[in-house]
Amino acid sequence: MTTTIRTRIAPSPTGFLHLGTARTALYSWAYARHHGGQFILRIEDTDVARSTQESVEQILQSMQWLGLDYDEGPMYQMQRLQRYHEVVQQMIAAGTAYYCWCTPAELDEMREQQKARGEKTGYDGRWRPAPGKVLPTPPAGVKPVVRFANPANGVVTWNDLVKGPISISNEEIDDLIILRPAGDEGLGADASLGIPTYNFAVVVDDWDMRITHVFRGDEHINNTPWQINIYRALGAAVPQFGHCPIILGDDGLKLSKRRGAVSVTAYEESGYLPEAMLNYLARLGWSHGDDELFTQDQMVQWFDGTHMAKSPAQWDPAKLAWVNAQYIKQADDVRLAGLVQQQLQRRGVQVANDATLVAQCALFKDRCSTTVELADWVQLYHAAPLPSAEERAQHVTDAVVPALRALRERLTSCDWTKDGVAAALKQTLAEHTLKMPALAMPVRLLVCGRVQTPSVDAVLALFAREEVLSRLRDV
Repeated sequence: MTTTIRTRIAPSPTGFLHLGTARTALYSWAYARHHGGQFILRIEDTDVARSTQESVEQILQSMQWLGLDYDEGPMYQMQRLQRYHEVVQQMIAAGTAYYCWCTPAELDEMREQQKARGEKTGYDGRWRPAPGKVLPTPPAGVKPVVRFANPANGVVTWNDLVKGPISISNEEIDDLIILRPAGDEGLGADASLGIPTYNFAVVVDDWDMRITHVFRGDEHINNTPWQINIYRALGAAVPQFGHCPIILGDDGLKLSKRRGAVSVTAYEESGYLPEAMLNYLARLGWSHGDDELFTQDQMVQWFDGTHMAKSPAQWDPAKLAWVNAQYIKQADDVRLAGLVQQQLQRRGVQVANDATLVAQCALFKDRCSTTVELADWVQLYHAAPLPSAEERAQHVTDAVVPALRALRERLTSCDWTKDGVAAALKQTLAEHTLKMPALAMPVRLLVCGRVQTPSVDAVLALFAREEVLSRLRDV
């Protein structure tokens, strides 16, 4: 095995990039970068019926947004069919794989009989060659599968990077199908020879791509003995495996595509920053002391494959929002302005990405946990509010209307700066013997549509003067 660390991520393009897969990609990427190795992207697209080009594009987009750059790829399994067929024929010749003509009906009957006898269900090896064994005559019109001749005895043991030592008896697993006949997919001459199954294709891929370390979800633990046995049958070096616990939803059940999980790109559209998402994902199964917030570079420095959690982590939207809020506070205002402009464009609100937008983002970002919330604040500059009758009755009282009119008059000629607006407010308060909240709250309501904002002088100064005067006109 090469001494260079080589990791990979191999999503199936049957839907969006799942959060659990994104976390695995992060760990694989960080481990390779920590050790000065390579990170490879492979698309496992042999599920022809469910794989789509749209899903491929979404996966690539998600990886790009997360900043998980790969050194090789994307590689596609369906472009490697000839290689799988070549390895299968080598295995058949070596006696480590064989043809099986069992029909689906026979397999169903086999399982029913095993259940009736109280036995573990599994393939009974009836087509497996053995010295002195007479095999049945292949039935006419049945396309055979190819099965791996799994060792009948012994134990498969590996030292998992996350779980520690794991052992599974070969008696617990049967002869795995490694190649199935192609259907009528019209996939070309190579496909007509058969489509590889997951557990076989992944071994050949990782062998050919010289993968040294595999991080993946712990739902793959039961696949690992088969894969290790196939590696050994091929005379290939076995990579080190690290099986990460699943991520649970807030209901305590597995977070999955089928149970309400959303895509990585949906979080981008919902206003999360990629560095915040990576930070949060990292902490869902790994830790570095008590550090809650850290940069991508720090994670690369720290992530050596240790301190991995053995228990499932729970997805916590509130914690993710808190992490994102910290990154928004630290974010460059010019960058935020570009993201807010995109959010507003999705709503049909066209704004210029100029110094005013940058200043607006700087003013409101400390109050926001997403760029969607930041866009909500900025949008108030572009859409006049419609306070309810109840809100007007509560805040725009007869007692404060004279002060509002006086303030509007001063705002027509004051310096249109934060200091100039502050001076107009101060003069109006003194003239009408009011305290700031009594005047500021109705001003905020009429101009911004909400009674809580940052400093009212700072907020007003970022409006065009005529817009403020217009919104104060009907008092």
